[in-house]
Amino acid sequence: MSESNSFQLGTVGALSLSVISSVSIVICNKALISTLGFTFATTLTSWHLLVTFCSLHVALWMKLFEHKPFDARAVMGFGILNGISIGLLNLSLGFNSVGFYQMTKLAIIPCTVLLETLFFRKQFSKSIQGSLVILLVGVGIATITDLQLNALGSFLSMFAVVTTCIAQIMTNTIQKKFKVSSTQLLYQSCPYQAITLFVIGPFLDGLLTNQNVFAFKYTPQVLFFIVLSCLISVSVNFSTFLVIGKTSPVTYQVLGHLKTCLVLGFGYILLHDPFSWRNIFGILIAVVGMVLYSYYCTVESQQKNNETITQLSQPKENETDPLTSMENGATLGDGIAAKNPLWKSSKDLHA
Repeated sequence: MSESNSFQLGTVGALSLSVISSVSIVICNKALISTLGFTFATTLTSWHLLVTFCSLHVALWMKLFEHKPFDARAVMGFGILNGISIGLLNLSLGFNSVGFYQMTKLAIIPCTVLLETLFFRKQFSKSIQGSLVILLVGVGIATITDLQLNALGSFLSMFAVVTTCIAQIMTNTIQKKFKVSSTQLLYQSCPYQAITLFVIGPFLDGLLTNQNVFAFKYTPQVLFFIVLSCLISVSVNFSTFLVIGKTSPVTYQVLGHLKTCLVLGFGYILLHDPFSWRNIFGILIAVVGMVLYSYYCTVESQQKNNETITQLSQPKENETDPLTSMENGATLGDGIAAKNPLWKSSKDLHA
């Protein structure tokens, strides 16, 4: 199996794992929050990260992956920023209507595109941009029901969008810059994320719910769903880092909206949530946008691979025949000056 096919299979596997685990944890958490009344989302997320770190530590002990330390300040800053972005998203949901919160999530894609264009000089073709617009319109039709605005909620949403975009871009760039795997990055950043959320979680949850997470009555049923949610979160966190590392932050956000559509569908089928033709119409438009995005990404990826293969297949200038070199002025005798080698514009690629 070629390296390209292996990478594609790995990417498909990561995307599938992300979708399945994310939809599963949403259904589990919905039962925990809506049915059992456990509304402490930020504290629950800190437990998710703590269980994820413990699971990865066991995997490291079993030598399932290799620990690769790198820049400690980068890891700490990344972990704390991730924790803050999660807390801000939860605050945004608490201080805004559901419709405005959905608008906040939709704003992450254009904000990510803008940041990557400005600071990383990444180019997005018009086809990609068009497919993203179709996707966002579809998800907006399917999910947005109201747009009640307030100053504090809007301020929190703006910071939530910016911090989330930066954290997801860093997930991709750190893996490539330090040549670490998604598992290695997740293992090293998990403690900082968990500590950040564990410190601010009870305060935020108390502010949003007027309840104390430590005074909650933990019945066996509540404990069962908490444990189940934590176990599923290991797969969610792992697949999140894996998807962003193998693809891009924008692709991960597109995948996130696919999860939203699937959650709406499962909610209607399994939980008998209210559903309308507007929801169906929006989901269909969103699916069209996702299909177009996937198609154009695949086409552009194949074009880049073909260009890379063409460049690599061209003979290097320093790999010419010695006799040809001598004809061009370079000799093997003593006392005869040879011409200086020509400057290779592609030398950085072959360093």
